Amino acid sequence: MKEAEGIRNENRDTLAYIRRIYQSLSKSHKRIADYILNHYDEIAQMSAIKVAHEVKVSEATVGRFSVAIGYEDYPEFRRALKSEINRKLTTIERIEQSMKHDEQEKAFQETVQNVLKTDMTNIHATFEEFNYELFTECIDLILAARKVVIIGFRTTTLLTEHLGYYLNLILDNVRVVNYGVADIYEHLIHVNEEDLVIAISFPRYAHKTYEAVEFLKAKGVKIITISDSESAPINDFTRYRLIAKSNVYSFVDSLVAPLSLINALVISVGLRNISRTKEAFNELETIWKDHYIYTDDEVTIKEKHE
Repeated sequence: MKEAEGIRNENRDTLAYIRRIYQSLSKSHKRIADYILNHYDEIAQMSAIKVAHEVKVSEATVGRFSVAIGYEDYPEFRRALKSEINRKLTTIERIEQSMKHDEQEKAFQETVQNVLKTDMTNIHATFEEFNYELFTECIDLILAARKVVIIGFRTTTLLTEHLGYYLNLILDNVRVVNYGVADIYEHLIHVNEEDLVIAISFPRYAHKTYEAVEFLKAKGVKIITISDSESAPINDFTRYRLIAKSNVYSFVDSLVAPLSLINALVISVGLRNISRTKEAFNELETIWKDHYIYTDDEVTIKEKHE
């Protein structure tokens, strides 16, 4: 059990571990292990009762199996397995997974429903596990920082740009480092203990983000991470971990819950610095109207002159 506990605290490969200890398992546990190894993509969505029914063992046996491989209970094992699957599946494997158990036409007809359900589930799970105290600490760090640097690559650039755009309107000390940066270290070399880094990483985790956070941690920089799981690689370097669920559906990453969390972060920073926020947006409204940034502004100006 000590070995299993040690592995659980790392980015463990649960399936590989099950294979490694397979011969030492009891007969009923081997039956569960066989089912998991052959249906791992389904297990991540199945309840303990459903697994027990499929394997023809008791629900309690499924729970004991989870403990035997190093987890507190079956729900923890299922969450960990789901996270691993999201982390490891290639794009092609995700496409095949979404088509594996349905006819193509049926899968196509259910796409909208399944995608929306997945996003709703992600938001609900994020809300259920939300840590308000930690969230408040993160707001304090953002407001106290000399400079805020936001890091994220590949699909997370959508999130970094969104966060960077709105935070910069309020704080005016924000810089985004993402896909357009050839050598990230040139942009991070002057970041120090007075600054704050917000690193965003979701499956499949970009290695460049991990390297950047590792580099910044060695420099003593304060780091906030936004990821899908406590076991996300970048979380090794900080205790300020904001979690937003992002279980994928097919080959498209679900970024709805992360975006919602980021919106809450920006709004909270704005409310805590309300005078600066009002001042910034009053000035922006004037600029937007003067330069016809929005269609309605131009229409309003013309009407006034008629």
